[in-house]
Amino acid sequence: MQDNWKGPFLGAHVSAAGGLSQSIRNAERLGAETIQIFGASPRQWNAKLPIRADIKEYKEALKKSSVQSVYLHAAYLVNLATADRSLYEKSVENLSAHLKIAELIGAQGLIFHLGSDTGLDRNSSLRRVISGMKLVLKNVPGKSMLLMENSSGGGRKVGASPEEIGELLKGVPSRRIGVCLDTAHAYEAGEISYTPKSIRDFLKKWRTHIGLRNLVVIHANDSRTPFASGIDRHENIGRGHIGLKGFRNLAREKNLWNADWILEVPGFANDGPDRQNLSILRNCFK
Repeated sequence: MQDNWKGPFLGAHVSAAGGLSQSIRNAERLGAETIQIFGASPRQWNAKLPIRADIKEYKEALKKSSVQSVYLHAAYLVNLATADRSLYEKSVENLSAHLKIAELIGAQGLIFHLGSDTGLDRNSSLRRVISGMKLVLKNVPGKSMLLMENSSGGGRKVGASPEEIGELLKGVPSRRIGVCLDTAHAYEAGEISYTPKSIRDFLKKWRTHIGLRNLVVIHANDSRTPFASGIDRHENIGRGHIGLKGFRNLAREKNLWNADWILEVPGFANDGPDRQNLSILRNCFK
């Protein structure tokens, strides 16, 4: 953490390949204060729990590091909004396993994509998501949060707007439910263009339907696709359609500084978030 830094914790998604403790070493190389990792494979239904020795080594590395908070990201296969009973049940089981990993390592929460309302009307789909989140929390008691991520809106994805996310939030009255705002997804969904006025309007809706206290994480990503495209494609900070000006405008909103800001960008060498992106993001707060 930089001396005299007054802004939010900034960080990135980092690899945990080679063991959980490796994620902390990767974070230190980036200068990250907050990180996101995969607790298990994001492309498989089976989620293997870490062994006790790995958890101990990870916690010791974390304690010695400058990393202040850790989040897990769920598998991409999960879809709580679907009418497909088998897919729904596997999604609940997989989310429960990933949340269990978050709980075992003391992570702040598990961020997940809500899914698409295939085979259902929207209201029925939202009720299904609510039921699924309740089941996951019941399956995994503890402190780690279940964090809904807003979607880009394409492909009938649920949760593109503050109104829908707010409805889901109200359906699960638990302090363990929170929200992750992805800047690229909100732009791609046509919810915010990152001009000062659009930011004010968006935050007004957010306060009304969600509340800023429920915003836990911001995925700081530029967008490779245009405004309201509905297509989820991340870009390096300042190289996409949001641009540096958009991120500077967003960084001025001190009400958002209580959330942890985490990069999920391709990186300038196309090997994931890097020091350069983190530096660019940090400079947006100056």
